Amino acid sequence: MPHVRPTSTVESALRDSAAGVPDAVNATKHGVAVVTIRRWRRRYVRRGLPRGQAHTSVACPICDDAPLDGSAYSELLGWYLGDGHISKGRRRVHNLHVVNDVRYPRDNEHIGALMRRVKPGGRAHTRDVPGCVITTVSWNHWPCLFPQHGPGRKHERPIVLADWQRHVVEAEPAAFLRGLFHSDGCRVINATTRRVAGAPRTYRYPRWQFCNASADIRGLCCWALDLVDVAWRRSNVRVISVSRREAVARLDALIGPKS
Repeated sequence: MPHVRPTSTVESALRDSAAGVPDAVNATKHGVAVVTIRRWRRRYVRRGLPRGQAHTSVACPICDDAPLDGSAYSELLGWYLGDGHISKGRRRVHNLHVVNDVRYPRDNEHIGALMRRVKPGGRAHTRDVPGCVITTVSWNHWPCLFPQHGPGRKHERPIVLADWQRHVVEAEPAAFLRGLFHSDGCRVINATTRRVAGAPRTYRYPRWQFCNASADIRGLCCWALDLVDVAWRRSNVRVISVSRREAVARLDALIGPKS
Protein backbone atom coordinates (compact mmCIF):
# COMPACT_ATOMS: atom_id res chain seq x y z
CA MET A 1 0.00 0.00 0.00
CA PRO A 2 1.49 3.39 -0.96
CA HIS A 3 1.95 6.11 1.62
CA VAL A 4 -0.79 8.77 1.75
CA ARG A 5 1.78 11.36 2.76
CA PRO A 6 4.34 12.65 0.22
CA THR A 7 7.39 10.42 -0.10
CA SER A 8 9.61 13.35 0.95
CA THR A 9 7.71 13.60 4.26
CA VAL A 10 8.04 9.87 4.93
CA GLU A 11 11.77 9.87 4.14
CA SER A 12 12.38 12.93 6.32
CA ALA A 13 10.52 11.35 9.24
CA LEU A 14 12.42 8.08 8.85
CA ARG A 15 15.74 9.92 8.80
CA ASP A 16 14.83 11.70 12.02
CA SER A 17 13.72 8.42 13.56
CA ALA A 18 17.00 6.74 12.62
CA ALA A 19 18.88 9.69 14.14
CA GLY A 20 17.15 9.17 17.47
CA VAL A 21 14.52 11.94 17.35
CA PRO A 22 11.70 11.00 19.77
CA ASP A 23 8.49 9.83 18.05
CA ALA A 24 6.41 12.62 19.59
CA VAL A 25 8.82 15.33 18.40
CA ASN A 26 9.09 13.67 14.99
CA ALA A 27 5.30 13.48 14.65
CA THR A 28 4.81 17.15 15.55
CA LYS A 29 7.51 18.23 13.10
CA HIS A 30 5.94 16.34 10.18
CA GLY A 31 2.31 16.94 11.05
CA VAL A 32 1.32 13.31 11.60
CA ALA A 33 0.24 11.14 14.51
CA VAL A 34 2.78 9.34 16.68
CA VAL A 35 1.29 5.97 15.64
CA THR A 36 1.94 6.93 12.01
CA ILE A 37 5.64 7.40 12.70
CA ARG A 38 5.76 3.99 14.36
CA ARG A 39 3.81 2.35 11.52
CA TRP A 40 6.18 3.78 8.91
CA ARG A 41 9.18 2.52 10.84
CA ARG A 42 7.74 -1.00 11.29
CA ARG A 43 6.74 -1.20 7.64
CA TYR A 44 10.22 -0.34 6.46
CA VAL A 45 11.83 -2.80 8.86
CA ARG A 46 9.53 -5.65 7.73
CA ARG A 47 10.36 -4.93 4.07
CA GLY A 48 14.07 -4.78 4.84
CA LEU A 49 14.29 -1.18 3.65
CA PRO A 50 16.47 1.51 5.24
CA ARG A 51 14.63 3.80 7.66
CA GLY A 52 16.53 6.88 6.55
CA GLN A 53 20.18 7.43 5.79
CA ALA A 54 22.42 4.69 4.48
CA HIS A 55 24.60 4.66 7.59
CA THR A 56 27.17 2.09 6.55
CA SER A 57 27.39 2.67 2.79
CA VAL A 58 29.98 5.44 3.07
CA ALA A 59 33.55 4.19 3.41
CA CYS A 60 35.41 5.25 6.56
CA PRO A 61 38.78 7.04 6.31
CA ILE A 62 40.03 5.03 9.30
CA CYS A 63 38.55 1.56 8.67
CA ASP A 64 38.60 1.61 4.86
CA ASP A 65 41.37 4.12 4.11
CA ALA A 66 38.83 6.31 2.30
CA PRO A 67 39.82 9.89 1.43
CA LEU A 68 39.21 12.55 4.06
CA ASP A 69 38.54 16.23 3.42
CA GLY A 70 41.22 17.60 5.75
CA SER A 71 39.97 21.18 5.88
CA ALA A 72 36.37 20.18 6.63
CA TYR A 73 37.45 17.59 9.19
CA SER A 74 39.82 19.97 10.97
CA GLU A 75 37.07 22.55 11.37
CA LEU A 76 34.47 19.97 12.36
CA LEU A 77 36.91 18.67 14.99
CA GLY A 78 37.04 22.19 16.44
CA TRP A 79 33.24 22.36 16.53
CA TYR A 80 33.06 18.91 18.12
CA LEU A 81 35.54 19.79 20.86
CA GLY A 82 33.68 23.03 21.53
CA ASP A 83 29.98 22.15 21.39
CA GLY A 84 29.64 18.69 19.89
CA HIS A 85 28.90 15.21 21.12
CA ILE A 86 28.14 11.74 19.76
CA SER A 87 25.14 9.68 20.83
CA LYS A 88 24.20 6.12 20.05
CA GLY A 89 20.87 5.76 18.30
CA ARG A 90 18.78 2.83 17.19
CA ARG A 91 20.27 -0.10 15.29
CA ARG A 92 23.74 0.72 16.61
CA VAL A 93 24.07 3.86 14.51
CA HIS A 94 25.93 6.84 16.00
CA ASN A 95 24.76 10.43 15.71
CA LEU A 96 27.09 13.43 15.63
CA HIS A 97 25.40 16.50 17.12
CA VAL A 98 26.75 20.05 17.16
CA VAL A 99 24.89 22.66 19.21
CA ASN A 100 25.19 26.31 18.20
CA ASP A 101 23.52 29.62 19.00
CA VAL A 102 20.43 30.32 16.90
CA ARG A 103 21.77 33.86 16.29
CA TYR A 104 24.31 32.53 13.77
CA PRO A 105 22.28 31.04 10.88
CA ARG A 106 25.19 30.97 8.44
CA ASP A 107 27.36 29.07 10.89
CA ASN A 108 24.52 26.60 11.46
CA GLU A 109 24.19 25.99 7.72
CA HIS A 110 27.97 25.69 7.49
CA ILE A 111 28.07 23.00 10.20
CA GLY A 112 25.74 20.83 8.13
CA ALA A 113 27.90 21.39 5.05
CA LEU A 114 31.02 20.36 6.99
CA MET A 115 29.36 17.13 8.11
CA ARG A 116 28.38 16.34 4.52
CA ARG A 117 31.95 16.92 3.36
CA VAL A 118 33.35 14.60 6.03
CA LYS A 119 30.64 11.99 5.38
CA PRO A 120 29.99 12.32 1.63
CA GLY A 121 26.29 12.01 0.91
CA GLY A 122 25.34 12.50 4.56
CA ARG A 123 22.00 14.17 5.21
CA ALA A 124 22.11 16.77 7.94
CA HIS A 125 18.98 17.61 9.85
CA THR A 126 18.44 20.30 12.45
CA ARG A 127 16.39 20.56 15.60
CA ASP A 128 15.53 23.78 17.38
CA VAL A 129 15.87 24.01 21.14
CA PRO A 130 15.53 27.19 23.21
CA GLY A 131 18.17 29.60 21.92
CA CYS A 132 20.09 26.97 19.93
CA VAL A 133 20.09 24.83 16.81
CA ILE A 134 21.29 21.21 16.94
CA THR A 135 22.71 19.89 13.66
CA THR A 136 22.92 16.11 13.33
CA VAL A 137 24.25 13.55 10.87
CA SER A 138 24.16 9.81 11.52
CA TRP A 139 26.98 7.42 10.68
CA ASN A 140 28.40 4.28 12.25
CA HIS A 141 31.94 5.60 11.84
CA TRP A 142 31.77 8.87 13.80
CA PRO A 143 33.58 7.25 16.78
CA CYS A 144 36.38 6.25 14.39
CA LEU A 145 36.84 9.89 13.35
CA PHE A 146 36.37 11.29 16.85
CA PRO A 147 38.18 8.90 19.21
CA GLN A 148 37.76 11.52 21.94
CA HIS A 149 34.16 10.28 22.22
CA GLY A 150 33.46 8.62 25.54
CA PRO A 151 31.27 8.67 28.64
CA GLY A 152 31.16 11.80 30.76
CA ARG A 153 31.85 15.45 30.09
CA LYS A 154 34.93 16.40 28.11
CA HIS A 155 36.42 18.48 30.92
CA GLU A 156 36.17 15.51 33.30
CA ARG A 157 38.33 13.17 31.18
CA PRO A 158 41.52 13.44 29.11
CA ILE A 159 41.15 14.89 25.60
CA VAL A 160 44.19 13.95 23.51
CA LEU A 161 44.41 13.99 19.71
CA ALA A 162 45.56 10.88 17.90
CA ASP A 163 48.70 11.25 15.81
CA TRP A 164 46.72 11.28 12.56
CA GLN A 165 44.43 14.01 13.94
CA ARG A 166 47.42 16.17 14.87
CA HIS A 167 48.77 15.80 11.32
CA VAL A 168 45.42 16.93 9.88
CA VAL A 169 45.30 19.98 12.18
CA GLU A 170 48.92 20.87 11.46
CA ALA A 171 48.01 20.97 7.76
CA GLU A 172 44.79 22.97 8.40
CA PRO A 173 45.25 24.97 11.63
CA ALA A 174 43.08 27.91 10.53
CA ALA A 175 40.11 25.60 9.95
CA PHE A 176 40.59 24.02 13.38
CA LEU A 177 40.71 27.45 15.03
CA ARG A 178 37.58 28.51 13.13
CA GLY A 179 35.69 25.58 14.62
CA LEU A 180 36.99 26.27 18.12
CA PHE A 181 36.41 30.03 18.18
CA HIS A 182 33.08 29.95 16.35
CA SER A 183 31.77 27.38 18.84
CA ASP A 184 33.28 28.35 22.19
CA GLY A 185 34.74 31.75 21.37
CA CYS A 186 33.61 35.33 20.91
CA ARG A 187 34.92 38.60 19.51
CA VAL A 188 34.34 41.46 21.94
CA ILE A 189 35.21 45.13 22.15
CA ASN A 190 37.14 45.99 25.28
CA ALA A 191 37.17 49.49 26.71
CA THR A 192 39.65 51.10 29.05
CA THR A 193 39.80 54.66 30.37
CA ARG A 194 43.02 56.54 31.01
CA ARG A 195 43.79 60.11 31.94
CA VAL A 196 45.48 62.03 29.14
CA ALA A 197 46.51 65.64 29.74
CA GLY A 198 44.44 65.63 32.93
CA ALA A 199 41.25 64.45 31.22
CA PRO A 200 39.80 60.91 31.00
CA ARG A 201 39.98 59.28 27.58
CA THR A 202 38.38 55.97 26.65
CA TYR A 203 40.12 53.54 24.30
CA ARG A 204 38.29 50.67 22.62
CA TYR A 205 39.91 47.67 20.98
CA PRO A 206 38.75 44.26 19.74
CA ARG A 207 39.66 40.98 21.37
CA TRP A 208 39.00 37.33 20.64
CA GLN A 209 38.33 35.07 23.63
CA PHE A 210 38.09 31.28 23.80
CA CYS A 211 36.46 29.79 26.89
CA ASN A 212 36.36 26.08 27.69
CA ALA A 213 36.29 24.12 30.94
CA SER A 214 38.72 21.48 29.62
CA ALA A 215 42.41 22.25 30.19
CA ASP A 216 43.26 19.81 27.39
CA ILE A 217 41.02 21.59 24.87
CA ARG A 218 42.39 24.99 25.92
CA GLY A 219 45.87 23.56 25.38
CA LEU A 220 44.92 22.45 21.86
CA CYS A 221 43.66 25.96 21.14
CA CYS A 222 46.96 27.48 22.28
CA TRP A 223 48.90 24.92 20.23
CA ALA A 224 46.94 25.81 17.08
CA LEU A 225 47.40 29.55 17.71
CA ASP A 226 51.15 28.95 17.92
CA LEU A 227 50.99 27.09 14.59
CA VAL A 228 49.69 30.24 12.86
CA ASP A 229 51.86 32.69 14.86
CA VAL A 230 48.98 34.37 16.69
CA ALA A 231 49.98 35.72 20.10
CA TRP A 232 47.73 34.73 22.99
CA ARG A 233 47.56 34.87 26.77
CA ARG A 234 45.48 33.38 29.56
CA SER A 235 42.94 35.86 30.90
CA ASN A 236 41.86 33.47 33.64
CA VAL A 237 41.78 29.75 34.34
CA ARG A 238 39.23 29.06 31.56
CA VAL A 239 39.80 31.85 29.04
CA ILE A 240 42.40 32.22 26.29
CA SER A 241 42.59 35.76 24.89
CA VAL A 242 43.96 37.18 21.66
CA SER A 243 44.18 40.92 22.20
CA ARG A 244 47.23 42.40 20.49
CA ARG A 245 46.13 44.48 17.52
CA GLU A 246 48.17 42.57 14.94
CA ALA A 247 47.18 39.20 16.45
CA VAL A 248 43.46 40.07 16.34
CA ALA A 249 43.80 41.21 12.72
CA ARG A 250 45.53 37.98 11.77
CA LEU A 251 42.95 35.82 13.54
CA ASP A 252 40.14 37.84 11.89
CA ALA A 253 41.65 37.05 8.50
CA LEU A 254 42.08 33.36 9.31
CA ILE A 255 38.69 32.50 10.82
CA GLY A 256 36.30 35.26 9.78
CA PRO A 257 33.37 36.60 11.83
CA LYS A 258 30.68 34.53 13.50
CA SER A 259 27.50 34.94 11.46
